Amino acid sequence: MKTIFQHIKGDKTIWAIVAILAILSFMPVYSASTNLVYVKGLGSTSYYLMKHLVLLIMGFAIIYGVHKIPYRYFSGGSVLLLPVVIILLIFTLMQGTVKGGANASRWIKIAGVGFQTSTLAGLVLMVYVARYLARNKEKQIKFKESIWQLWLPVSIILMLILPANFSTTAIIFVMILTITFIGGYPLKYIGFILGTGIVALSIFILIAKAFPDAMPNRVQTWENRISGFFPADEVEGSNEKTSNKENYQVQKAKIAIATGGIIGVGPGKSVQKNFLYASESDFIFAIIVEEYGLIGGLLIILIYFVLLFRIFVVIRKTTTIFGTLLVVGVGLPIIFQATINMAVATNLFPVTGQTLPLLSSGGTSIWMTCFALGMILSVSASKEQTEEDILDDNPLDILHETI
Repeated sequence: MKTIFQHIKGDKTIWAIVAILAILSFMPVYSASTNLVYVKGLGSTSYYLMKHLVLLIMGFAIIYGVHKIPYRYFSGGSVLLLPVVIILLIFTLMQGTVKGGANASRWIKIAGVGFQTSTLAGLVLMVYVARYLARNKEKQIKFKESIWQLWLPVSIILMLILPANFSTTAIIFVMILTITFIGGYPLKYIGFILGTGIVALSIFILIAKAFPDAMPNRVQTWENRISGFFPADEVEGSNEKTSNKENYQVQKAKIAIATGGIIGVGPGKSVQKNFLYASESDFIFAIIVEEYGLIGGLLIILIYFVLLFRIFVVIRKTTTIFGTLLVVGVGLPIIFQATINMAVATNLFPVTGQTLPLLSSGGTSIWMTCFALGMILSVSASKEQTEEDILDDNPLDILHETI
């Protein structure tokens, strides 16, 4: 056991948090998977449990491998991966799946395994933005130059993600604005980019409405989710009408949470998992609260809060600007995603389709979260990196060393 810990570097608390979340995920995933087995007739509960175990083992392997890489390689690596990500996103839009007749092109099959390319794209984009900000920290940023070097790649990737996944696009955009603010990018330029983004989204919605066959039901889905979150004001005698406007998933999630009470109904005894769509992924927090009560829900929130605290500890100890921005860029989205997932389940936020990191079922989410955590651990394990070593790295030299 001692030999194993000798090979593990970086913040030990983060390692412990990952292990705790992984262990805690087994029962909720196993319980919620009965929805897929008995309601939809897909596979068996043992199959989904073993699949989740394999995904977590692969996730730990990713963390271990990535945290052994000096984080200076991530800087140049992001430049090399940008064109790869763009090609994958284009391929995803062309070949992705369509569910229920709607354009839901988020997934592609790689060696028979479903992969959500937008998650990888967001991770690469965060590292690329951190690289740009670190390289220009001591310079006076010229807006026209930054448009080509920073915002053009960002815009291309976000436009490729937007047609099938608005919530992921919004999260990535907000996180990029956050990291640019922290990285010292001029506030007046950030305001202009924000306004441009809002205008671009409005134009996209108008085009989608004008040509509905190009993107079936996507804008309508967004409208339904927002209207479900803001139902019409209740008046006397209109309860049924108002109830019909409420989002079905959120209704079932609220019932699950209300049923859980303080201590919950017990492991595996959730009733709403049989009615709640995506109970093993997007709405797993509702199942956790139903089975383990308010105590279980608060425990999960506390764990993510501790993870956030340790991310700030790593940031405080980091000696380079790129390392600081890298940890912010890949660490905060994990907490942000967890917050949104729990807010959706408790009806504090419209339905978005975001999983609960390391607790929900789903390979892409687990792997990309583990990749991000591996980067954070790489930064926390590094003691001798200098800004010059990182920012002078030529991406082609990194590719040569890798080969």
